Amino acid sequence: MWKEENNKLNRSFKFKNFREAFSFMTEVAFHAKKMDHHPDWSNVYNTVNIHLNTHDAGGIVTQKDKDLAEKIDQVFAKYS
Repeated sequence: MWKEENNKLNRSFKFKNFREAFSFMTEVAFHAKKMDHHPDWSNVYNTVNIHLNTHDAGGIVTQKDKDLAEKIDQVFAKYS
């Protein structure tokens, strides 16, 4: 579940292995590019941590972040 704190939407995603985590990130990257809104994220083995906020709006959470979070959840549903 996404958690809003410190002007960011935050969520961690766990996968079976690195390959699944990287596949997830690749698919999310295509959606982020299409939406022209890019996540701050990191990956360690099977875990992907994502932080979303809108830099153009002063680093706060906006509808763009909520829309991307929803798309990310849709992508993640394929892996769960």
